[in-house]
Amino acid sequence: MAGGIGSRFWPMSTKKFPKQFHDILGTGRTMIQQTFDRINQLIPTENIYVITNQEYVELTQQQLPDVPASNIVGEPAMKNTSACNIYMAKKIENVNPNAKIIVMPADHLILKEKTFLEKVELAFDLVSKNDYLITLGITPTRPDTGYGYIQFIQEKNENFSKVKTFTEKPDLEIAKSFLESGDFLWNAGIFIWSAKSILSAFKKYLPEMSNQFNGCEYNTESEDDYIDLIYPTVSKISIDNGILEKANNVYVIPSNLGWSDLGTWTSVYTNADKNDENNAISSKNVLTYNSKGNVIRIKNQNKAAVIDGLKNYIIVDTEKALLICPRENDQLIKDYVLDLKNLKKGERFM
Repeated sequence: MAGGIGSRFWPMSTKKFPKQFHDILGTGRTMIQQTFDRINQLIPTENIYVITNQEYVELTQQQLPDVPASNIVGEPAMKNTSACNIYMAKKIENVNPNAKIIVMPADHLILKEKTFLEKVELAFDLVSKNDYLITLGITPTRPDTGYGYIQFIQEKNENFSKVKTFTEKPDLEIAKSFLESGDFLWNAGIFIWSAKSILSAFKKYLPEMSNQFNGCEYNTESEDDYIDLIYPTVSKISIDNGILEKANNVYVIPSNLGWSDLGTWTSVYTNADKNDENNAISSKNVLTYNSKGNVIRIKNQNKAAVIDGLKNYIIVDTEKALLICPRENDQLIKDYVLDLKNLKKGERFM
């Protein structure tokens, strides 16, 4: 899934060039390329599909030239994750009715790739034998209010567990109680199921959406016209709300993956290499004085920058915009972007 805008990563991430197409951590590979590299170790290139916004199809093809062009699909509108999941499940089922599917966001960091691949293989084995909808759950390390939580039923001597409840982004006190209870995991948004199981779940829990996608002749010349026709009427609902919170066959595999959704500049700071002053700097010509705990990104590598007296700040300079704000305010960046749009000439900044 590669259709998001990543507005919390403004000004590096913009509507025309969003987060998943950037090398956020300075590894030499963009987030979508790293995601491809990771899953390509298990799944052949011809079986990897990307669903993104129509606006980003060409950009995706440029960054993933090995993926067949027919496997890179552009949604005509952003409709959250239920629509893209049923669309791709239908498209894949048309090729192989017995397919097993892993669904992955294109912009997540996974440091323990070997462990990740082992968990995915376990999940594939489970869904090939059972009518299960599986999610990977991350052991929480802090009471984070930016993640969804999965409550699971503890099983003895099992490496997977039945899901009891889903909770979307709780407040701090509830997040603390989740952490203390020991039976909650972060929802990584990585799902594994068979085409049959997920399409059966859509038929049961989102029947209207299921019917809307039934009339298409997938992988033919008429597919695009049909999808363009129905998408304006498709409900905008997440796969979590639409399916997983309702289904009784959802299981979770606890996974210690070195995972982060890299959802904020603070999460980038946490996972980036830092110098002796704990500044995360990915630009060449930056001098810092009396400055600690900052994340600093200067797009123009020939541009010099001097930072004096700033502590725990985000400093991001691009061709069109400059952001300087405390790291603790990184959740407000979406609001900054909205306010800029409301400026009379705000569009030229975006």
